Amino acid sequence: MNFDPTTLNNFVLIGTAYAAAFVVTFWVSLIIWAFRDVRRRSRDPLARILAILVVTLLFLPGFLIYLILRPSKTIDEEYQQTLEEEALLQTIEDIPLCPGCTRRVQPNWIVCPSCQTKLKKRCQQCKEPMELAWNICPVCATTAPGVRKENISLDEALPPISDQISFLDDFNYSVDEDTP
Repeated sequence: MNFDPTTLNNFVLIGTAYAAAFVVTFWVSLIIWAFRDVRRRSRDPLARILAILVVTLLFLPGFLIYLILRPSKTIDEEYQQTLEEEALLQTIEDIPLCPGCTRRVQPNWIVCPSCQTKLKKRCQQCKEPMELAWNICPVCATTAPGVRKENISLDEALPPISDQISFLDDFNYSVDEDTP
């Protein structure tokens, strides 16, 4: 077997070229990854530029430095956490207060025990508590007394004529008796 040093030299040259291409590709991919990652984690343009420069100039040590110094949460994660905190605060603040004395009241109370302010009204049909502004009971669908009814016919709005005539007869009879 003949050992040719030029063949070995060619293999080493090809291996070195592949290794160099791999290192350059890895370096560029780290720069692109750092660029995308810092865009998701910070809105500060100076922090973005510094993160990319550290990774570009220092390569692997710069990448490790970036991983140590980068913000722990993305902008989206921080926004989601803020929304969750606001939702929790909203549920805490949703405790009903009396409009008269601003003390806490229970949702099923009809009257504030501190200042006697009317908080709710009872349904005429099922006696369940209703909000004061409601015109219909959500439990039994009974309209509250004194509420104007929409889209009803004339027959439904007026009582039967026989009731009106009997009322007038009673009225006329009582008037006639009183006159001498």
